[in-house]
Parts: sequence; structure tokens; C-alpha cells
Amino acid sequence: MEKFVNCFFELLDDTDKSLITSDTVFKELEEWTSILALSLIAMVDEVYDVTLDTDDIRDANKLEDLYRAIQQKM
Repeated sequence: MEKFVNCFFELLDDTDKSLITSDTVFKELEEWTSILALSLIAMVDEVYDVTLDTDDIRDANKLEDLYRAIQQKM
């Protein structure tokens, strides 16, 4: 989980790292855009060799939810 949170943080430009935890509601971040969603999908594919789809992102609220979706696809 820590690796995923760190990788997610790497996608961000202006958000303080202390705000990014497994409990972060990522869609409420000021930086959250459709471009960031695409970057997230690419990062997950590269790091975890898993393909997240738009349903996975839509259904998730927290980073922990996204990580759970990744784990289920591994």
C-alpha cells in the first residue's frame, strides 16, 4: 500500500505529501483531472502490470479502494 501511495504522489505536482495517505479521497484533490486519471491508469499498468478501467476509478473513493481494486486484479 505504501508503494502505491508513493507512486500516486509522484503523479502530483502541487499537493503536499502529508495529504496523501491510504485514506485520501483522491477525487477531492484540487489536482484531480481526467489527465491525472489517465496517468494513474498508466502508472498502475507499468508498476503492477494491471489494467485499471474507468469503472474501477469511478467506484473508488479513497486511494485504499484503488489499491484494493489493483490487488483483486493481480
